[in-house]
Amino acid sequence: MAVRPEADAPPVKETEMATAPVTQAPAPAATEPSVSLGERFGNFIRAVLPPLLGFAFVIGVWALVAMKSADFPSPAKTLDAAIVLFSDPFYSNGPNDQGIGWNILSSLKRVAIGFGVAALVGIPLGFIIGRFAFMNSMLEPIISILRPVSPLAWLPIGLMVFKAADPASTWTIFICSIWPMILNTAQGVQRVPQDYLNVARVLNLSEFKIITKILFPSVLPYMLTGIRLSIGTAWLVIVAAEMLTGGVGIGFWVWDEWNNLKVEHIIIAIFVIGIVGLVLEQFLLLIARRFSYGNA
Repeated sequence: MAVRPEADAPPVKETEMATAPVTQAPAPAATEPSVSLGERFGNFIRAVLPPLLGFAFVIGVWALVAMKSADFPSPAKTLDAAIVLFSDPFYSNGPNDQGIGWNILSSLKRVAIGFGVAALVGIPLGFIIGRFAFMNSMLEPIISILRPVSPLAWLPIGLMVFKAADPASTWTIFICSIWPMILNTAQGVQRVPQDYLNVARVLNLSEFKIITKILFPSVLPYMLTGIRLSIGTAWLVIVAAEMLTGGVGIGFWVWDEWNNLKVEHIIIAIFVIGIVGLVLEQFLLLIARRFSYGNA
């Protein structure tokens, strides 16, 4: 039986050829160069060693001064006094004998009130001065005269007006911390690009929208700089003001310890005042970093 040969299959076009999908191996992810344990330790030493050497130098000089003067407390004696002092920082044995914790809180309360009122007055006033040339010309000479006056020169005015030491100290904080906020805010408003204001004029925006949508985002970094300068000045002034007015507060506590000839407590207060001031400044810096400084 003859076998019929199969018909030749038609040629398959290249486009009709079924080709298996070719999968490429994923490219290796770019890996950051690994940091060895030795490099990490070296970076840690370079970051920590200089401050430690600085503190060691200060303590060494302090110890030498204490060795030369019998009245000056040594670092060890001051540390022992600090341990006793902070073992009960919130004791209260009457209005003139309270722990260092209450004195710090009283000073912070005065600073918060005076600084807060200064912000409520100074920041809007800075916007007005920077926005309107007439107000700038009217208030600039007054600010130029009053700003260089020592904050303590205002304390007798506060005592005469308020008839009490506590509001007089708060008044002193207010008058010393308002100037940086006014000047920095006004400078920020004056540096807003004129193109932004021209666009607002074309769009017929209200003054409220100009302030909230254009001026405020642009002025924010200047305003925060003024606030940071003001809080540092306020914390400096409150110590001197409380030395003169008395009552409860870290400044009065320093003066009272001097009258009691407890020099080690004065040194402790110096460190406490510096640490609290540093914490306040770092807190404001943390707030400032959360805002975008790009002009909208």
